[in-house]
Amino acid sequence: MKKDIHPESYRLVVFKDMSNEQTFITKSTVNTKDTIEIDGVTYPLVKLEISNSSHPFFTGKMKLVDTAGRVDKFKKRYEGKYSQKNA
Repeated sequence: MKKDIHPESYRLVVFKDMSNEQTFITKSTVNTKDTIEIDGVTYPLVKLEISNSSHPFFTGKMKLVDTAGRVDKFKKRYEGKYSQKNA
């Protein structure tokens, strides 16, 4: 392995799945402006739209929670185009 290529600024960071409010703490070098307080300690916060706790592959549920409405926008935009070709 090459020496001196890994950053040394690792710190504890909270990642929060916004679809189910689950959080986990891990070391990271990610830059963030948000913070969160957990058990009296303030951590940098990274907001996730989906994680292993809400992804259908890991949960076994085939329902995908779309926090931004992108799936609905996609279906609405291409609904008429593909149904006419396949009819």
